[in-house]
Amino acid sequence: MFTSLSILDFLVILIYFAMLLTVGFYYSRKEKDSNDYFLAGRNIGWLAIGSSMFAANISSEHFIGLAGAGASRGIAAGNFELLACFVVLLLGWVFAPIYLKMGVFTLPEFLEKRYNRSCRIYLTSVSLIAYIFTKISVTILAGGLLLYETLGWDIATSAVVIIVIAGIYSIAGGLNAIVRVDILQTFILIIGATVLTLYGLHEIGGFTALRSAVPTGHFELLKPLSDPDFPWTGIIFGAPILGIWYWCTDQYIVQRVLGAKNIMQARSGAIFTGFLKLLPLFILILPGIIALGLYGDGNLGDRAFPLLVAGNLLPSGIKGIVIASLLAALISSLANVFNSSSTLFTMDFYRNIRKEASDDELVLIGRLSTTALVIAAILAIPFIKFISTNMYVYLQSMQAYISPPIAAVFVWGIIWNKSTGKAAFITLVTGGIIGGIRLIAELLKKGGYEIWEPLKMLISINFLHFAVILFVFSSIILTVISFISKKSYPDSNSYNLKNIPADKKPIGTKGIINKKVTIVLSALLVCIVISIYVYFF
Repeated sequence: MFTSLSILDFLVILIYFAMLLTVGFYYSRKEKDSNDYFLAGRNIGWLAIGSSMFAANISSEHFIGLAGAGASRGIAAGNFELLACFVVLLLGWVFAPIYLKMGVFTLPEFLEKRYNRSCRIYLTSVSLIAYIFTKISVTILAGGLLLYETLGWDIATSAVVIIVIAGIYSIAGGLNAIVRVDILQTFILIIGATVLTLYGLHEIGGFTALRSAVPTGHFELLKPLSDPDFPWTGIIFGAPILGIWYWCTDQYIVQRVLGAKNIMQARSGAIFTGFLKLLPLFILILPGIIALGLYGDGNLGDRAFPLLVAGNLLPSGIKGIVIASLLAALISSLANVFNSSSTLFTMDFYRNIRKEASDDELVLIGRLSTTALVIAAILAIPFIKFISTNMYVYLQSMQAYISPPIAAVFVWGIIWNKSTGKAAFITLVTGGIIGGIRLIAELLKKGGYEIWEPLKMLISINFLHFAVILFVFSSIILTVISFISKKSYPDSNSYNLKNIPADKKPIGTKGIINKKVTIVLSALLVCIVISIYVYFF
């Protein structure tokens, strides 16, 4: 731990909390029924959608994990951020229109309409478990590391404080309050991260001095095939699979799109998120490289960001802004995962058990279900370090074990109308078992246990290459069983995607949001990403 916070820093943080709670409680008063609580009344505009998706995505593990990856591996971790720009375009142009036309409350509900009830139950169950071991627990741990460095609090104390603050407005106001607060959170986290980056660059003497102070490979986006974490083949073929699952099929991210006013607002929000995703490479990964240049410690890892914040780099008051930005990322992420988890549990489980449940009862169950999830997440924290010493690599590896069969079922369900419910369910279960075996084997090896030789071969495969193999395997299973079953599409519901009704709400053809503008902005985003790859090739 370095210098303590000044009175001015505490004042800045208190002002931030006051603004957060004021906005959150103001919009929580507008909640009227379950539709308002879980989907903000399906009345969210593009600015709120894009800001909320970005704020939900950029949590404390991104601040700390990306900076740690930057210190350890350079800008290669930025591939996931840049490729997300392409994937959110898929969300806006392909997935979102289908979801909105079908009027689904959750993504598992889409699987039930497209395939069968079994697929819905499976995805809901896996999603809730995954949220515990990825989003919630890692977010709490990352926030705890910063609070330890700045305030000296242990992880347990930090976890309690973080959860209470995040839970206050998320439980009270649901998604409506969350997306409004996320506009504020996005502004704060971008300002804070940018300020830290600029101060760090000034301290080290500029970008040219930084490049000369760290290994040359730290400024290469694409790594060789032999790289243990980010081989170029894994980035090109594996990372998009993780991206499709996360940005296009995960309730945690897509929920605010499901609450969009109409298709055009949803698409515009996704495009806005794409432009925001250009920023992490420069304001989250770069600070980690700066920490390496300043401290010369090649083993910084996840300590890189806390060292910059807790040290003497930032003057009084500015440090408070930067800490507030990280807290904004942390709290917004937790609030979003609380809401999406309660939505999944309430709408996919409870409502189907108690079909006569009132709106008030559904909202109450949504609030209560959050408590159990939080307790489970705290209990899961000690297991995180078994996977990787870098949080960001840990998150990506966990997603590589979970996402391929889910992504395959969604993708083929949309583009191929002969895939059946029976094939989809078998694919989900089989792929999930294989991914689970890989995860358990890796945990056992990290724990020092002797494992079966074939399992050693399995875990020796890079996690991104494993994602490619599992996606291809899942696609083959889905295709073969669909042909063998010889059943019309799908098993339980004849819901042909080609015949779903058009969006009943106006699509926003007037003003600045129209189809031509979204096409131009989409093309511009693609060009910017390609230009970044060319520059750092």
